[in-house]
Amino acid sequence: MASSPDTVLSEANAVPDGASLYRELVMTRARRPERAGALDDADGEGSGTNPLCGDTVQVWLRRGPDGLVQDARHRTRGCAICAAAADLVADAVVGKDAGAFALLERRFGTMLQDGPEALSMGDRGAIGFLLALGDLHEYPSRRKCALLPFSAVRQALVHRPGEPDGGAG
Repeated sequence: MASSPDTVLSEANAVPDGASLYRELVMTRARRPERAGALDDADGEGSGTNPLCGDTVQVWLRRGPDGLVQDARHRTRGCAICAAAADLVADAVVGKDAGAFALLERRFGTMLQDGPEALSMGDRGAIGFLLALGDLHEYPSRRKCALLPFSAVRQALVHRPGEPDGGAG
């Protein structure tokens, strides 16, 4: 029986390649999200649902007086890609305002459409651990799984908890 590349690497005590580290990050964040749960003192709330697969994401944000997000939490039910993306996006929005988040979302969209190599080194650095989802450019049917958390955060940046969401999602 042939060994997987990851097994061969660990057996050889070698450093794993970037792709296997990213796969591991996605699975870890899906199984043990670091930002899961509601945020009691949230001043922004958003949600999104993918009716085709049933993925749902709810996001809570708390902003400081300067308008920058100080904390972000999420509750996600869905596939590993959606769950990991929600956790990574919750990390990524901290320290940003709506404009900076919109730029992050555009960069991420470019990566999903054209692959990580389409991004400049500066843009790759700016999206940080979201690069872990870079291989999704090869799987168009899974892109929505990774984009759903962006939709929920975008909504949370403009909606207060308890307000109607205006049908966004």
